[in-house]
Amino acid sequence: MNDLYGSLGNLAILKNRKSRAINAENPTGEKGKGGMAASNLGHSRKGSPCLRDIPSGTTVTLADIKGPGIINHIWITVTNKTTEADCFVLSDLIIRMYWDDEEVPSVESPLGDLFCCGFARECTVNSIPIAVIPNRGLNSYFQMPFKKRARITLENQHPNKIPAFFYQIDYCIVDDLPKDTAYFHAQWRRERFTTIGKDYVILDNVKGRGHYVGTYLALTTLERYWWGEGEVKFYIDGDIEYPTICGTGTEDYFGGSWSFAKQINGKTVEQNYNTAYMGYPYYSSHDELIHNDYHNDDCLPMRGFYRWHIQDPICFEEDLRVTIQQIGVGHGGLFERQDDVASVAYWYQSEPHTPFSPILSREYRHPR
Repeated sequence: MNDLYGSLGNLAILKNRKSRAINAENPTGEKGKGGMAASNLGHSRKGSPCLRDIPSGTTVTLADIKGPGIINHIWITVTNKTTEADCFVLSDLIIRMYWDDEEVPSVESPLGDLFCCGFARECTVNSIPIAVIPNRGLNSYFQMPFKKRARITLENQHPNKIPAFFYQIDYCIVDDLPKDTAYFHAQWRRERFTTIGKDYVILDNVKGRGHYVGTYLALTTLERYWWGEGEVKFYIDGDIEYPTICGTGTEDYFGGSWSFAKQINGKTVEQNYNTAYMGYPYYSSHDELIHNDYHNDDCLPMRGFYRWHIQDPICFEEDLRVTIQQIGVGHGGLFERQDDVASVAYWYQSEPHTPFSPILSREYRHPR
């Protein structure tokens, strides 16, 4: 099992695996077939660096790999808009991953959200499993093992063609995998209006054995005053009314405290941060991509957070449900809130998994 996951501790140990990479120039990852396409500079001189003009309404296969193997790294970059009006590319592209010939995906999410960039806007993310580096360099280091087959697709639900989609998937072919190997899963959800007094569901209907490894939360606040008193709850192995694990508040779950606040010129300002396992990388109340001579750029406040349970995985043997309360505090004390919440849950589990509910249509994925 120690040979499955890389770390500084075993970096010097010889690896029993064969390294491969898939990109637009070598879509099958075939040995000795990289960099063959010709450009105006000649043969094998950067002739096909990306997928070009992906039509609207189509799905392309980014990878179809025969196992056993392990995907170690995924890098992607793409434009964030195709016209001034069509500026939600990162939420209009849907990425899906399928393991071992399954018919329903184990990973399904808008492209940006999977990489902790909700609201169809990129931001810098500096963490262990996910790194987003200017501009829109989307990187994942989540280990994704598979025994028979790995298939990754991209669906273009954007109204226009995608002029250029750059990507590389780095993986290894191995002789076999440990019997207790679990499969990577990720699911996006959203409630545009949460229900007063009812917890938002980050993840539900997970059956089997596994461990929960991360949360991305994209919160658009619809009410005034402090929004972050809601507790994150983990219902584990048969919990019904009360969870086994319940936190102390939203900013606490993401590693912060005291409303992330600092004082600048007598005004309270929330502080953004990136760390290895938890972060608050994004805040905005403006539309940064669009300029209009007649409309201002004000938006409802948008906040993006990540929390990785890598050192503290949430382990389950039978089932798992994860929720977060919508509770705020103001001058009159605690109160129930109604906000716009989206999320991505990340976990590993044994297959088969319960199929996901249908993902919302593109219009209902767009930011407010």
